[in-house]
Amino acid sequence: MEWSSHFSARMARMRASEIRELLKLLDRPDVISFAGGIPDPALFPAEELAAASQRILSDPARARAALQYSVSEGYLPLRQWIADYMGRRGLSCTADHVVITNGSQQALDFLGKLFITPGDTILTASPTYLGALQAFNAYEADYASLSEIAQVKAKFAYVMPDFENPTGTSLTLAEREVLIEASAAHSVPLVEDNAYDALRYDGEALPSLIALAAQRAGGIDRAHVISCGTFSKSIAPALRLGWIVAPRPVIEKLVLINQASDLHVSTFTQMLMYDIVSRIFDAHTSKIREVYKKRRDAMLAALEKYMPDSVSWTRPEGGMFVWLTLPSGIDAAVLLQRAIESAHVAFVPGAAFYPDRAGRNTLRMSFALNEPDRAAEGVRRLAGLIPKS
Repeated sequence: MEWSSHFSARMARMRASEIRELLKLLDRPDVISFAGGIPDPALFPAEELAAASQRILSDPARARAALQYSVSEGYLPLRQWIADYMGRRGLSCTADHVVITNGSQQALDFLGKLFITPGDTILTASPTYLGALQAFNAYEADYASLSEIAQVKAKFAYVMPDFENPTGTSLTLAEREVLIEASAAHSVPLVEDNAYDALRYDGEALPSLIALAAQRAGGIDRAHVISCGTFSKSIAPALRLGWIVAPRPVIEKLVLINQASDLHVSTFTQMLMYDIVSRIFDAHTSKIREVYKKRRDAMLAALEKYMPDSVSWTRPEGGMFVWLTLPSGIDAAVLLQRAIESAHVAFVPGAAFYPDRAGRNTLRMSFALNEPDRAAEGVRRLAGLIPKS
């Protein structure tokens, strides 16, 4: 059987993730990896999760519920907790505005399935999150720059307002307000990805785009923003729990998509997550912010100390990433090969994050996994491979 002739046309748009491949380097102790944008497993609340699991499974009634099928919207107490969490970010909503997903990646896939007809244009930043491009590519989307919101007929715009992956940058309050006004004026829905909003290390928290839109429109059901979130960065990624908050007409369609996809997210993991976040969320996220802030500061200090003047980088207030721009003649993919072979350092070449594969002289470095001394050594090694002029 020649299988390729039977695959759908959309498969031609789907590529392997460079990041998934680079994660294999984490198993090599000789490589200092800045590649994976993943949380430090040493910070996972393993003991608390074990205790929560025991509480659920030792209670016959809760155990029966945890191991049974459930509703496609998600476990009601967890959805109520998320609604309250969004309220702390300035959005008045209820559990009826929330659907639980298998991580925020499934949320992006569902939104692609809901909105994108082949050939539709999606507005994004450039660079933008690789996982979003992969999700939308599956539905054969085309792309244009977010700056073209007034010129291009777009199905929706995808935005990471806080500590964007890959650049680490955030939208100012003024930029958020301008984007809300422009998208409303041109009838372009916004999909905001708030994967890192719990990881702010400096500055004051800013209102989410959905909160600003709801305030402008007179309530969430009249807003034109859909918001995605995740527990992967704040609690643990393997539980695969994310969410979508949206106006109820959107939620109703997403529930139908969920029913046709996998029925619902694991009831047990939803109950487990609710037990955890209702007890320790604020204290736990405070702890991990303290650790990641020190690692970010160490990376920025090392970049300042070792990198030549020809290299520039972002200075994020939160999240997990620093974005470097190299001299125009350097291809980061070629540099990566040299870095792994001769310096035992890994990063992600920036072209992966551009819809058109531009930005070949850029790269992403994650500071989440490495202790300060190890990060400084990795930056020193990498800097030694870059011409000083």
